[in-house]
Amino acid sequence: MFDGVKIVLASQSARRKELLKYLFEDFEIIPSGADETPPEGVSAEDVPEILAVRKARDVSQNMPDCLVIGCDTVVILDGVIFGKPHDLAEAADMLSSLSGRTHRVVSGVCFCYKGRTMSFSQTTEVTFYPLSAEDIIGYIAESSPLDKAGSYGIQDRGGLFVEKISGDHYNVIGFPIARIKAELKRFEKIIGGE
Repeated sequence: MFDGVKIVLASQSARRKELLKYLFEDFEIIPSGADETPPEGVSAEDVPEILAVRKARDVSQNMPDCLVIGCDTVVILDGVIFGKPHDLAEAADMLSSLSGRTHRVVSGVCFCYKGRTMSFSQTTEVTFYPLSAEDIIGYIAESSPLDKAGSYGIQDRGGLFVEKISGDHYNVIGFPIARIKAELKRFEKIIGGE
């Protein structure tokens, strides 16, 4: 895929970096400086794709001959976006809200290459077991909730909170790598057919 094309990940997420290695041995990381403020008047489910497009286009404008991949992930409960918490108290509140409930994790992904853009969203439903105050306090003390949407990581001890998952596990980590592979093949065919 995209043989001979320089690949750029417009994210500094260590988790996305590790997952992209499944597809490409060599790529560069250039975090985007795009505004990540959610636009007003759009549904929560649409926000990640809009932000992914902003991020990819921001990096791509200086690197048009590179394949730039942008991504954004949010946790949504009752139509409300749970992004990265600002402090530990907000992290505790988020986890308490997610306790015993089913939420949606939505990742938006965008590819930019030579002025062409393609984007999509992936949704996974996650159900938490009921969490005790001790569960929440222990997790916050031993993990890093401040750099994770919804204040938890399914790939760390946050996975112990999960009763059920419906959809792509890697999407909950923040990078739906199997869908990304499929969509990259489609994008490559579209570009090649022009």
